[in-house]
Amino acid sequence: MSEPNSSDPPPGSVNIASLSVPQLRALQTRLSSELEHLTTSHAKLRAAQLKFRDCVRSINEGVVGSAKKGTAGGPDQEILVPLTSSLYVRGKLADREKVLVDVGTGFYVEKTAPKAIEFYENKAKDLETNLTELEKIVQTKSQQQRLFEDALRQKLLAEGAASSASATAGAG
Repeated sequence: MSEPNSSDPPPGSVNIASLSVPQLRALQTRLSSELEHLTTSHAKLRAAQLKFRDCVRSINEGVVGSAKKGTAGGPDQEILVPLTSSLYVRGKLADREKVLVDVGTGFYVEKTAPKAIEFYENKAKDLETNLTELEKIVQTKSQQQRLFEDALRQKLLAEGAASSASATAGAG
């Protein structure tokens, strides 16, 4: 049995030069929609990562930070509770030792401040890995889209040149 030649295309691949203009347009449209979806997903993952980092910052500033500053940490200590990245409300810290952590789908778990920080930092780190992989996929899809655009442009130019040559030949 012979070894496959390194210049042979992988199984299931198609030579884009052999595709028709409608096929190239269809593939280009599909790639465009995939790229749009991937870009939107990337933005959502980046926003989630920022929210996890905001959670770490909030714990550090609101719970751990006030303990380090030596402020009176009684049960009535006032803090600003973040509702969104730009909206805070006044609140009273009932227990500095424990915080509620949103672990997803509406479930909250009570954790110590250091464990909560570790949880959110791990989430942000995991998202960074996913974002890196997603960026590679987006780059690959963008390169594929450029190849399809180039092939489509060449086909359209060739068709245009062929039709103008046949029009001149018919006129003479």
